[in-house]
Formats: sequence, structure tokens, C-alpha cells
Amino acid sequence: MTSKTLIQPQEIIHLSGISWQTYETLLTELSASRRLRLTYNRGNLEIMAPSPEHEIYKKVVGRFVETLAEELDIRIYPLGSTTFKRPELSGAEPDECFYITNINAVRSKKRINLQQDPPPDLVVEIDVTSSSENRFQVYAEIGVPEIWRYDGNSFTIHILQPSYKYVAVNQSLAFPNLPIREIANFLQQVGQEDYLELVREFRKWVRSQIQQK
Repeated sequence: MTSKTLIQPQEIIHLSGISWQTYETLLTELSASRRLRLTYNRGNLEIMAPSPEHEIYKKVVGRFVETLAEELDIRIYPLGSTTFKRPELSGAEPDECFYITNINAVRSKKRINLQQDPPPDLVVEIDVTSSSENRFQVYAEIGVPEIWRYDGNSFTIHILQPSYKYVAVNQSLAFPNLPIREIANFLQQVGQEDYLELVREFRKWVRSQIQQK
């Protein structure tokens, strides 16, 4: 087993040569205090301790998704950082995730089994202190159709292709009739404007976009 520390030692560690059994053990042992976030991909394990910067962006984008759903009268089923696994191969915990078209398949379930259940329709990834490259690979394998990614500067929408690769696009599958990439303008105000005021401004923007349709 080898390890490599990236960015800031207290925030992210990469380990290689990790067995699936070790990954499962860590998930179980850390379940009571899951501040750490684990991503496993064919023997490679990333352990991340999210920073306050990471968490505020995660919270804001998640709230924006809920606001969009409220204003567009779209049903969503938020499952936060639920662990999604392909046994013996990979596992990941999104910053936020939402079921939209597949709500009925998972609602009220206490466990998601990807051998029987669909993946979330939308995943949110905040990359202000780490790269989501490994998680993108996991999401492609389990079939997540759409990822929203924010790296502290740019907000991008990624759609899964038949080749199991993601491509950046301008239009969201989950909310196809709105210029979702303009979320970047609101994210630039995080930390400078009151949280609830920012949500209110975003709601006004959504309503203005709906009225133009």
C-alpha cells in the first residue's frame, strides 16, 4: 500500500493498493462520525475531510436545486451524500444527489442497491480543494446521467455519453428550459452576501426566467 498526500495534508489523502474489504470496513467504522468522505476506484482510495469552503458551496448548490424544483413544480428526492457502490470495484459519495425521474424506484428505501435500483439523476460535485476525476469515473460506471461541478471559478454541466464518458454541455437534462450555467454568477457571491438573501435573489432570477418562457 502506498500513500500520497495532495493539496493540504489535513484535507485529502490518496491511498493505493486498498482492498474492497478494507474500504467496506472503513465505511462501517466511520459511519458514526462521517465527516470524512471516501471514494474508492479499483484499489485506489481517496479520503477527504471537507473544508468550510467546500461545505458552503455544497449547501448553496443543493439549495439552488431545491429552489429550481420548487419554482418549476418538479418533484425531487434528495439523498445528500449517500454512498453508491459497485461491489468489488468502486464506490463514491457525491456532495449532493437528487432523484428526479426515478423517484418512485427508490423512495422510502433505506438502502440503495445499484444492482437493482437506478443511480441518482443528478449529482453535485464541489471541487474547490480536490479533483472529482476519480468520482466521475465511478459515476459513469453506475450510470449517473448528469453532474454539476463547481471548482471555485467555473460552474459546468456534464452529461454522460454512450461511451461512458462525460462531456460539458450548456443545457441541463434535469432542468432543460433554463440557462442553468448562470448559477456561476450567484456562486461568485458566496461569502460576500447573506446566505438566505442569496437564495432569495436566485429564486427571483428563476421566476424571471420562467416568465420569459
